Amino acid sequence: MLNNFVDQFASLTVGGLSLGFICVLIALGYTMVYGVLRMINFANSEVFMYGTFATIIVIRDLFGFTQQSEPATGFRLVYILFLCLVASMLMSGILSIFLEIVAYRRLRNRGSNKLAPLISAIGMSIVLAEFMRILTDSRYVGSPRVMEKKTLGTFFGAELRLDNTIIIIAGLLLFISLSQFVQRTRLGKAIRAVSMNEDAAKLMGVNLNFVVSGTFLVGGLMTGAAGFFYVLKYENTSFNIGFELGIAAFTAAILGGIGNIKGAFYGGIVLGLLETYASFFLGTQWKAVTVFIVLVVVLYFRPNGVFGEAITQTRA
Repeated sequence: MLNNFVDQFASLTVGGLSLGFICVLIALGYTMVYGVLRMINFANSEVFMYGTFATIIVIRDLFGFTQQSEPATGFRLVYILFLCLVASMLMSGILSIFLEIVAYRRLRNRGSNKLAPLISAIGMSIVLAEFMRILTDSRYVGSPRVMEKKTLGTFFGAELRLDNTIIIIAGLLLFISLSQFVQRTRLGKAIRAVSMNEDAAKLMGVNLNFVVSGTFLVGGLMTGAAGFFYVLKYENTSFNIGFELGIAAFTAAILGGIGNIKGAFYGGIVLGLLETYASFFLGTQWKAVTVFIVLVVVLYFRPNGVFGEAITQTRA
Protein backbone atom coordinates (compact mmCIF):
# COMPACT_ATOMS: atom_id res chain seq x y z
CA MET A 1 0.00 0.00 0.00
CA LEU A 2 2.88 2.33 0.74
CA ASN A 3 4.15 1.94 -2.81
CA ASN A 4 0.69 2.75 -4.16
CA PHE A 5 0.58 5.82 -1.93
CA VAL A 6 3.91 7.02 -3.28
CA ASP A 7 2.70 6.48 -6.84
CA GLN A 8 -0.54 8.36 -6.22
CA PHE A 9 0.87 10.98 -3.86
CA ALA A 10 0.76 13.85 -6.37
CA SER A 11 -2.83 13.08 -7.45
CA LEU A 12 -3.96 12.72 -3.84
CA THR A 13 -2.31 16.02 -3.01
CA VAL A 14 -4.17 17.86 -5.78
CA GLY A 15 -7.47 16.35 -4.61
CA GLY A 16 -6.61 17.22 -1.01
CA LEU A 17 -5.83 20.81 -1.96
CA SER A 18 -9.19 21.24 -3.68
CA LEU A 19 -10.99 19.84 -0.62
CA GLY A 20 -8.76 21.99 1.57
CA PHE A 21 -9.79 25.20 -0.19
CA ILE A 22 -13.45 24.32 0.34
CA CYS A 23 -12.68 23.91 4.06
CA VAL A 24 -10.72 27.19 4.02
CA LEU A 25 -13.66 29.20 2.71
CA ILE A 26 -16.10 27.70 5.23
CA ALA A 27 -13.54 28.21 8.02
CA LEU A 28 -13.31 31.88 7.06
CA GLY A 29 -17.03 32.17 7.79
CA TYR A 30 -16.41 30.90 11.33
CA THR A 31 -13.26 32.98 11.76
CA MET A 32 -14.71 36.32 10.64
CA VAL A 33 -17.62 36.10 13.08
CA TYR A 34 -15.50 34.83 15.97
CA GLY A 35 -12.90 37.53 15.40
CA VAL A 36 -15.49 40.25 15.98
CA LEU A 37 -18.09 38.76 18.34
CA ARG A 38 -16.12 36.03 20.13
CA MET A 39 -18.93 33.68 19.17
CA ILE A 40 -19.00 30.41 17.23
CA ASN A 41 -21.65 30.72 14.53
CA PHE A 42 -22.62 27.05 14.31
CA ALA A 43 -25.31 27.92 11.77
CA ASN A 44 -22.50 28.63 9.28
CA SER A 45 -22.61 24.97 8.23
CA GLU A 46 -26.23 25.44 7.14
CA VAL A 47 -25.28 28.68 5.38
CA PHE A 48 -22.89 26.53 3.34
CA MET A 49 -25.62 23.97 2.68
CA TYR A 50 -28.03 26.60 1.35
CA GLY A 51 -25.30 27.83 -0.96
CA THR A 52 -25.03 24.37 -2.52
CA PHE A 53 -28.78 24.31 -3.17
CA ALA A 54 -28.63 27.78 -4.75
CA THR A 55 -25.99 26.48 -7.18
CA ILE A 56 -28.10 23.48 -8.17
CA ILE A 57 -31.22 25.64 -8.61
CA VAL A 58 -29.38 27.89 -11.05
CA ILE A 59 -27.99 24.93 -13.02
CA ARG A 60 -31.19 22.89 -13.07
CA ASP A 61 -34.00 25.46 -13.06
CA LEU A 62 -32.53 28.63 -14.51
CA PHE A 63 -30.50 27.04 -17.31
CA GLY A 64 -32.59 23.88 -17.68
CA PHE A 65 -29.81 21.32 -17.36
CA THR A 66 -30.80 17.70 -16.79
CA GLN A 67 -28.80 14.53 -16.19
CA GLN A 68 -29.00 13.84 -19.93
CA SER A 69 -27.86 17.33 -21.01
CA GLU A 70 -24.53 17.83 -22.73
CA PRO A 71 -21.99 19.82 -20.65
CA ALA A 72 -21.58 23.47 -21.60
CA THR A 73 -18.42 24.75 -23.25
CA GLY A 74 -16.69 28.01 -24.06
CA PHE A 75 -18.14 31.36 -23.06
CA ARG A 76 -21.49 29.79 -22.11
CA LEU A 77 -19.74 27.59 -19.56
CA VAL A 78 -17.90 30.57 -18.05
CA TYR A 79 -21.16 32.53 -17.90
CA ILE A 80 -23.03 29.67 -16.18
CA LEU A 81 -20.26 29.02 -13.64
CA PHE A 82 -20.02 32.73 -12.84
CA LEU A 83 -23.78 33.02 -12.25
CA CYS A 84 -23.72 29.89 -10.08
CA LEU A 85 -20.91 31.33 -7.98
CA VAL A 86 -22.68 34.67 -7.60
CA ALA A 87 -26.01 32.99 -6.73
CA SER A 88 -24.41 30.77 -4.10
CA MET A 89 -22.48 33.65 -2.54
CA LEU A 90 -25.55 35.92 -2.50
CA MET A 91 -27.76 33.23 -0.99
CA SER A 92 -25.28 32.52 1.80
CA GLY A 93 -24.43 36.18 2.35
CA ILE A 94 -28.07 37.27 2.65
CA LEU A 95 -28.86 34.29 4.88
CA SER A 96 -25.93 35.21 7.14
CA ILE A 97 -27.21 38.76 7.54
CA PHE A 98 -30.69 37.38 8.27
CA LEU A 99 -29.22 35.15 11.00
CA GLU A 100 -27.34 38.06 12.54
CA ILE A 101 -30.43 40.27 12.68
CA VAL A 102 -32.91 37.61 13.83
CA ALA A 103 -30.82 35.35 16.07
CA TYR A 104 -27.94 37.40 17.45
CA ARG A 105 -28.47 41.19 17.34
CA ARG A 106 -31.21 41.39 19.95
CA LEU A 107 -29.19 39.24 22.35
CA ARG A 108 -26.11 41.40 21.78
CA ASN A 109 -28.00 44.67 22.29
CA ARG A 110 -29.43 43.36 25.56
CA GLY A 111 -25.97 42.46 26.82
CA SER A 112 -26.66 38.74 27.18
CA ASN A 113 -23.95 36.38 28.32
CA LYS A 114 -21.82 34.43 25.81
CA LEU A 115 -23.89 31.26 26.19
CA ALA A 116 -27.15 32.72 24.85
CA PRO A 117 -25.89 33.49 21.29
CA LEU A 118 -24.28 30.04 21.17
CA ILE A 119 -27.59 28.35 21.99
CA SER A 120 -29.34 30.61 19.49
CA ALA A 121 -26.79 29.60 16.82
CA ILE A 122 -27.40 25.91 17.47
CA GLY A 123 -31.15 26.49 17.36
CA MET A 124 -30.98 28.32 14.04
CA SER A 125 -28.77 25.56 12.65
CA ILE A 126 -31.41 22.97 13.51
CA VAL A 127 -34.24 25.11 12.11
CA LEU A 128 -32.48 25.70 8.79
CA ALA A 129 -31.50 22.04 8.40
CA GLU A 130 -34.98 20.78 9.25
CA PHE A 131 -36.62 23.27 6.90
CA MET A 132 -34.48 22.00 4.02
CA ARG A 133 -35.09 18.38 5.07
CA ILE A 134 -38.83 18.93 4.74
CA LEU A 135 -38.44 20.63 1.37
CA THR A 136 -36.27 17.83 -0.04
CA ASP A 137 -38.03 14.90 1.68
CA SER A 138 -34.70 13.92 3.31
CA ARG A 139 -33.25 12.94 -0.08
CA TYR A 140 -29.95 13.71 -1.72
CA VAL A 141 -30.29 16.19 -4.57
CA GLY A 142 -28.05 15.60 -7.57
CA SER A 143 -26.68 18.33 -9.80
CA PRO A 144 -26.64 17.90 -13.58
CA ARG A 145 -23.10 17.96 -14.95
CA VAL A 146 -22.63 21.44 -16.35
CA MET A 147 -18.92 21.07 -17.06
CA GLU A 148 -16.93 18.20 -18.50
CA LYS A 149 -14.31 17.20 -15.96
CA LYS A 150 -11.50 16.81 -18.43
CA THR A 151 -7.82 16.61 -17.62
CA LEU A 152 -5.87 19.74 -18.47
CA GLY A 153 -2.47 18.10 -18.13
CA THR A 154 -0.15 16.59 -15.56
CA PHE A 155 2.02 18.13 -12.84
CA PHE A 156 4.66 15.92 -11.22
CA GLY A 157 2.58 12.94 -12.27
CA ALA A 158 -0.71 14.34 -10.97
CA GLU A 159 -3.64 14.76 -13.33
CA LEU A 160 -4.89 18.35 -13.20
CA ARG A 161 -8.64 17.90 -13.55
CA LEU A 162 -10.55 21.00 -14.57
CA ASP A 163 -12.81 21.20 -11.52
CA ASN A 164 -9.95 20.78 -9.04
CA THR A 165 -7.90 23.40 -10.87
CA ILE A 166 -10.76 25.91 -10.80
CA ILE A 167 -11.33 25.32 -7.08
CA ILE A 168 -7.66 25.77 -6.17
CA ILE A 169 -7.09 28.90 -8.28
CA ALA A 170 -10.42 30.57 -7.48
CA GLY A 171 -10.16 29.66 -3.80
CA LEU A 172 -6.71 31.22 -3.58
CA LEU A 173 -7.93 34.38 -5.33
CA LEU A 174 -10.90 34.68 -2.96
CA PHE A 175 -8.63 34.30 0.07
CA ILE A 176 -6.24 36.96 -1.23
CA SER A 177 -9.18 39.25 -1.98
CA LEU A 178 -10.53 38.81 1.55
CA SER A 179 -7.12 39.51 3.07
CA GLN A 180 -6.79 42.69 1.04
CA PHE A 181 -10.35 43.69 1.92
CA VAL A 182 -9.68 43.37 5.65
CA GLN A 183 -6.37 45.22 5.42
CA ARG A 184 -7.18 48.04 3.02
CA THR A 185 -10.89 48.92 2.95
CA ARG A 186 -12.74 51.18 5.36
CA LEU A 187 -15.07 48.38 6.47
CA GLY A 188 -12.13 46.01 6.83
CA LYS A 189 -10.34 48.46 9.12
CA ALA A 190 -13.53 48.90 11.12
CA ILE A 191 -13.80 45.12 11.49
CA ARG A 192 -10.23 44.96 12.78
CA ALA A 193 -10.88 47.85 15.15
CA VAL A 194 -13.96 46.19 16.65
CA SER A 195 -12.10 42.88 16.96
CA MET A 196 -9.28 44.56 18.88
CA ASN A 197 -11.38 46.70 21.23
CA GLU A 198 -15.13 47.02 20.78
CA ASP A 199 -15.62 49.81 23.30
CA ALA A 200 -12.79 51.93 21.89
CA ALA A 201 -14.11 51.42 18.35
CA LYS A 202 -17.57 52.67 19.39
CA LEU A 203 -16.00 55.72 21.03
CA MET A 204 -14.25 56.45 17.73
CA GLY A 205 -17.62 56.53 15.97
CA VAL A 206 -17.71 53.02 14.51
CA ASN A 207 -21.27 51.79 13.88
CA LEU A 208 -21.18 48.43 15.63
CA ASN A 209 -24.34 47.00 14.06
CA PHE A 210 -23.13 47.92 10.58
CA VAL A 211 -19.72 46.35 11.19
CA VAL A 212 -21.21 43.15 12.61
CA SER A 213 -23.64 42.82 9.70
CA GLY A 214 -20.79 43.47 7.29
CA THR A 215 -18.73 40.77 8.98
CA PHE A 216 -21.55 38.25 8.69
CA LEU A 217 -22.02 39.23 5.05
CA VAL A 218 -18.34 38.78 4.18
CA GLY A 219 -18.17 35.46 6.03
CA GLY A 220 -21.35 34.31 4.31
CA LEU A 221 -20.00 35.23 0.88
CA MET A 222 -16.90 33.11 1.46
CA THR A 223 -19.01 30.22 2.74
CA GLY A 224 -21.33 30.52 -0.27
CA ALA A 225 -18.35 30.26 -2.62
CA ALA A 226 -17.46 27.01 -0.85
CA GLY A 227 -20.99 25.75 -1.57
CA PHE A 228 -20.53 26.39 -5.28
CA PHE A 229 -17.14 24.65 -5.34
CA TYR A 230 -18.55 21.66 -3.47
CA VAL A 231 -21.29 21.13 -6.07
CA LEU A 232 -18.77 21.64 -8.87
CA LYS A 233 -16.60 18.87 -7.41
CA TYR A 234 -19.12 16.36 -6.00
CA GLU A 235 -22.30 17.20 -7.98
CA ASN A 236 -24.78 16.55 -5.15
CA THR A 237 -26.00 17.96 -1.87
CA SER A 238 -28.46 17.23 0.92
CA PHE A 239 -30.01 18.88 3.97
CA ASN A 240 -27.31 17.48 6.28
CA ILE A 241 -24.31 18.02 4.02
CA GLY A 242 -23.19 20.96 6.12
CA PHE A 243 -22.68 18.94 9.30
CA GLU A 244 -19.59 16.95 8.33
CA LEU A 245 -17.96 19.75 6.35
CA GLY A 246 -18.95 22.26 9.03
CA ILE A 247 -17.13 20.19 11.65
CA ALA A 248 -14.13 19.89 9.33
CA ALA A 249 -14.06 23.65 8.69
CA PHE A 250 -14.48 24.39 12.40
CA THR A 251 -11.57 22.04 13.10
CA ALA A 252 -9.52 23.85 10.43
CA ALA A 253 -10.28 27.18 12.12
CA ILE A 254 -9.26 25.76 15.51
CA LEU A 255 -6.12 24.21 14.01
CA GLY A 256 -4.95 27.51 12.57
CA GLY A 257 -6.17 29.63 15.48
CA ILE A 258 -9.80 30.67 15.32
CA GLY A 259 -10.21 34.37 14.74
CA ASN A 260 -7.12 34.45 12.52
CA ILE A 261 -7.60 34.61 8.74
CA LYS A 262 -4.14 33.26 7.97
CA GLY A 263 -4.72 30.44 10.44
CA ALA A 264 -7.99 29.47 8.74
CA PHE A 265 -6.16 29.26 5.42
CA TYR A 266 -3.35 27.00 6.60
CA GLY A 267 -5.65 24.97 8.83
CA GLY A 268 -8.03 24.26 5.95
CA ILE A 269 -5.24 23.22 3.59
CA VAL A 270 -3.64 20.92 6.16
CA LEU A 271 -6.95 19.33 7.11
CA GLY A 272 -7.93 18.76 3.47
CA LEU A 273 -4.65 16.97 2.83
CA LEU A 274 -4.90 14.91 6.03
CA GLU A 275 -8.45 13.81 5.18
CA THR A 276 -7.42 12.77 1.67
CA TYR A 277 -4.36 10.85 2.82
CA ALA A 278 -6.31 9.18 5.64
CA SER A 279 -9.04 8.16 3.20
CA PHE A 280 -6.44 6.42 1.05
CA PHE A 281 -5.07 4.35 3.91
CA LEU A 282 -8.22 3.81 6.00
CA GLY A 283 -11.12 4.31 3.56
CA THR A 284 -13.51 7.21 3.05
CA GLN A 285 -15.64 6.10 6.01
CA TRP A 286 -12.80 7.24 8.28
CA LYS A 287 -12.75 10.84 7.03
CA ALA A 288 -15.04 12.14 9.77
CA VAL A 289 -13.10 10.16 12.39
CA THR A 290 -9.87 11.76 11.18
CA VAL A 291 -11.38 15.21 11.63
CA PHE A 292 -12.47 14.48 15.20
CA ILE A 293 -9.06 13.03 16.07
CA VAL A 294 -7.35 16.17 14.75
CA LEU A 295 -9.78 18.36 16.70
CA VAL A 296 -9.14 16.51 19.97
CA VAL A 297 -5.36 16.52 19.50
CA VAL A 298 -5.26 20.24 18.70
CA LEU A 299 -7.49 21.15 21.65
CA TYR A 300 -5.33 19.01 23.96
CA PHE A 301 -1.87 20.14 22.91
CA ARG A 302 -2.43 23.62 21.44
CA PRO A 303 -5.95 24.92 22.15
CA ASN A 304 -5.13 28.36 20.70
CA GLY A 305 -4.11 26.84 17.37
CA VAL A 306 -0.91 27.19 15.38
CA PHE A 307 -1.35 30.94 14.85
CA GLY A 308 -3.35 31.52 18.02
CA GLU A 309 -0.82 33.96 19.45
CA ALA A 310 -1.81 36.50 16.77
CA ILE A 311 -5.33 36.70 18.17
CA THR A 312 -4.25 38.93 21.02
CA GLN A 313 -2.95 41.43 18.47
CA THR A 314 -5.61 41.27 15.78
CA ARG A 315 -8.72 39.16 15.99
CA ALA A 316 -9.89 39.40 12.39
